[in-house]
Amino acid sequence: MKPTLFLLLIFIETLVVSAQTNKQPYNDKQNMEVVTEREPQYPQGEQALYNFVFKNIKYSDEAKKKYIEGNVELSFDVLTDSTATNIHIISGVGYGVDEEVKKIIQKTKFSPALMMKTPVRMNVIMTFPVKAH
Repeated sequence: MKPTLFLLLIFIETLVVSAQTNKQPYNDKQNMEVVTEREPQYPQGEQALYNFVFKNIKYSDEAKKKYIEGNVELSFDVLTDSTATNIHIISGVGYGVDEEVKKIIQKTKFSPALMMKTPVRMNVIMTFPVKAH
């Protein structure tokens, strides 16, 4: 009975320790787990970023004529200086809309990720809803 109790105590202690760490892991390019304290984010919040893109996007006449709508998914790196670089379109709707969203994100400043209170570069994947009407 004592070994079972001992294992139960170790299990409970592991849960308590992991619950206290409040850090989110991700895998870097070498597929090693990295623990961050904060992921990159738009300073005013995610909804404000979507509103910013919505207000600043310029749809082509063809996109408007065809009532293009859908999602543009981008992958980009947020650097320690708050800039977004290495922006790639993962999927999009075409008609120049994807490139417009990419241009807007390229000009946008983000709060960088923090690891042990130090700003670090981190990749982000985001999906932006678009509607050319």
